[in-house]
Formats: sequence, C-alpha cells, structure tokens
Amino acid sequence: MTSRLVRRTLVLLVCLPLAAHAQSPKPLKIETDWSKILLTSKSTATLQVVVNPPLRRGSEIHDAAFRNLKNLGADYVRYVPWLPYPRLAVAELEPPTPTTTSWDFSLIDPMTVDFLNATEGHSVILNFSTAPAWLFKTDAPVKYPEDPNEVTWHYTQGSELKDPTGQDLAAYYARLVDWYTNGGFSDENGKRHDSGHHFNIPYWEVFNEPDIEHHPTPEQYTERYDSIVAAIRKDNPQMKFVGLALAFPSTHPEMFEYFLNHANHKPGIPLDMISYHFYATPTPEQTADHWQYTFFDQADRFLATVRYIEEIRKRLSPETRTTVDEIGSILSTDFAEPPPPIPDAYWRLSGALFSYIYIDLVQQGIDVIGESQLVGYPTQFPSVSMLNWKSGEPNARLAALQLLKDNFGPGDQVVTTKADGQEVAAQAFEHQGKKKLLLVNKRDRSISVELPGEFSTATLSTISGAADGAKPVQSDWHGTTLTLAPFAVVVLAAGS
Repeated sequence: MTSRLVRRTLVLLVCLPLAAHAQSPKPLKIETDWSKILLTSKSTATLQVVVNPPLRRGSEIHDAAFRNLKNLGADYVRYVPWLPYPRLAVAELEPPTPTTTSWDFSLIDPMTVDFLNATEGHSVILNFSTAPAWLFKTDAPVKYPEDPNEVTWHYTQGSELKDPTGQDLAAYYARLVDWYTNGGFSDENGKRHDSGHHFNIPYWEVFNEPDIEHHPTPEQYTERYDSIVAAIRKDNPQMKFVGLALAFPSTHPEMFEYFLNHANHKPGIPLDMISYHFYATPTPEQTADHWQYTFFDQADRFLATVRYIEEIRKRLSPETRTTVDEIGSILSTDFAEPPPPIPDAYWRLSGALFSYIYIDLVQQGIDVIGESQLVGYPTQFPSVSMLNWKSGEPNARLAALQLLKDNFGPGDQVVTTKADGQEVAAQAFEHQGKKKLLLVNKRDRSISVELPGEFSTATLSTISGAADGAKPVQSDWHGTTLTLAPFAVVVLAAGS
C-alpha cells in the first residue's frame, strides 16, 4: 500500500467525512482570531512515574516501560517512591542505634537509577514521599512486609514527630539526597556510605498528599518543609523545591494561605513551586455511558478551584510557580476482586480528559501539567496506567500526552478561540511560527466541526489505538468540515 493511500486511509478512519453523515446536526463552528493573543504559554506537559513492582528490573515490562519513558523525552517528570512499598521507598527502615544503622539502597537504587538514566538531559522532580515510620510517634512500632512487592496501606502512621524540632526528619532527607547527588553521606554514627552517584536533580518535592498521609496542620507542614529544605540546601545549594502536593486542594484553602505566606517561613527558605492533584472518579453506580459527563463536570469544578488557588498564589507569592503534577481518572472498580475489564473507550476518554484540562491550565498560566501515571496494574490503580501493564506499550493516555508534548510548549502564543456548544473544546496556538489547532471531543459520539479557513489544508495528527500500542499518527487534511471520532484528540497544523 502506498504512503499516500495509508495517509488517506487514516483520515477516513479517524475523522469521518461529512458526506457519510448527511443527516448529522449542523457542524459546530470553530473560530480563531490571530490578532488577539491571550497569553504566551508557560506550560509544559509531562507525567509522573510511581514506584511499583512492574518497574523493577526483571519484570516483563521493565525494558518496554523505561524505553517508552525515554522516547517520550518529557521535562519535569515526577518520580515518586511511596507508601505501599516501604522496601522500595524508604532507605532507613529501622531507627539508628549508637552502633548501627539500617541504611540500605539495594532495592531502591535499581529503579531510581533506571529512571534517572531514562530521563537524562531532561528536568525531573524527585519526591521520596514516605518518611521512615520510626520518626513519628505511634502506639507500637510500624510493621512492614518482608516481601518488597507486597502492598501495605498502613505504613504512614502518626502525625507528631518524635523529634519536635524536625531535625531528625530533615537529616534523613539530606542524606537521601546526597546519596544521589554527592556520592554518598555520613550516617548518624559518622560512618561513610558511598554511592558513586552524582546525578543532577533540579527539583525536590517535599512529601506527597499530606492531607491523606500524616495529616499535618499548615503550621506543621511548613515547619517540616523549612527544616528539610534547609538541610538539603547545605550540600545542594542549586536545588529548587516543590511544596504541598495536596490530594484535595479544594478542601484545604488554609494550606495555601499559610504556606504561601513568606512570613510563616524561616528566612531564606525558597518557595519555588507548589503542587496539587486531580482525579475524576465516577461512583460505583455509574456506567460507562455516564463517565463522559462525570469526568468533564468534575474537571470543570477542579479548574474553578485552580482559579481560586491562583489568586491566593498571586497575592502572597507571585514568583512561586505551579505544577499540577497528578492529573487523571480512577475507576471505582480498580480494587474489585476480580477486576472487571476496562473498556477501550475509557482509555480514549481519559486521554481526552487530560487534553481538555491541559487547554484550561495553559489558559490559566500553569507552569507544569502532569498526567498520572506511567504504570498502574490490577490491585494498584489499573485505570490510572498510561502503559498496558502486560506489554509495557502505550495506551491512549500516554499517546495523548505525546501528542500534546510534540505540538505545544512554553513560548507558544495562545490565540483567542471560540467553539459552539460544550461538546468540543478548541484552542489555537502559534507554535514555533506555525498555526496549530487543538480539538478535543468530550463525547462518546462522532461530532462534526466547521474549521477556520486557515486549516482547510493541514497536517492532521490524532491518536490511533486505545488500550495497547496506541500512538499519535499523521495524515494530510483538505477540507473545512471535520468529523471527530468519539473522544478524539486532534491537532491540525495549518498549511502543511
């Protein structure tokens, strides 16, 4: 089959011609005004990588997962060893004694080194979010599984530190960072531990979802942030820091008000960046037919929350940047036994959801927009995965991120764009001197749109595939009326 025929076939499959839908409703009109620039984009699209067993060396998808991460070539990739796997996330599981310590990176290093090698040449945000349980006051010592692959949801207990000054907590994180950036550290008893690592880690995020883990007050979180940042900066003065990482930002305005007020911090402590999260989540009673409405309705409520947070940030600390570093969707069936199959339409819907949120966050001037997460699997949020957990190849969620990353970025001119109705989101950009149009179909049906004249001849990029082996594909486009497939994410590059 000739190359031209292949490209024409892609147009037929992905964007059905209007002639096949003569009885369809009137096409929705898309309008652009290139003389009215809304803003210059500051936004980078990226993702997070959460530590779990499928990313360990020797797993069936290890090589494919890190190959796909490397090929994506994203900046500000977030890496999070976290609470379900203490042996993969905590480097000192037992408290030190006057003669011994339990520092051990043998299980942590392989995956972390693979991540840092896969993202070499790109900025990263590391967040070893789970602190040793022995640092906190608990009724009894916190137990953890011997098997590093076994899940526990009970490791992060207690809210009060045994050391109220926070210095023991800060010293743990300073040593942890030095292991990866400065070749090693001296432990609590003065013994040297050499790693040989000298990685460039530009950003460190302090804790993950504290509104779920340990539940510190705004004052406690800020005190701990200050102590950790001060300790890390002694040996890493160039490092920048990310704070808050809230799971439910709409319910914690007090965290933003307190943390972003420089008067509440020790002198010299930087507020480089804040972060927070969003997942669309349907109720168990809802069927796949409902998801398309639930997801986007919840997204709109979250985007309204962002506007309020932005006003707090601009008032208190306008120099502080923002990363929304977990964006995704979680199905209520993720922990069902046995888990039901996830329909192909879900992956396309979730990719469309991220693309829709991306448009609004670009318009709001958010710096980093991160999709969650590279790998999930049954019992560990399978619906959040961006790779097929059996093959390690992309699903439509990762393909959507690839499409956005390859076509848009900081420095783009964001142009005034209007779209009829609520079913299709549209945003025009001038990217590196080229006019581009991003379209997102929010509905599980084909919808026709009338394009601005400048896109009557264009290169059309969209997503082929859903659950496994999904990827962006290109084809030639000629015409003014385009029919978007259900949950389609499409980029048109004018005149190509």
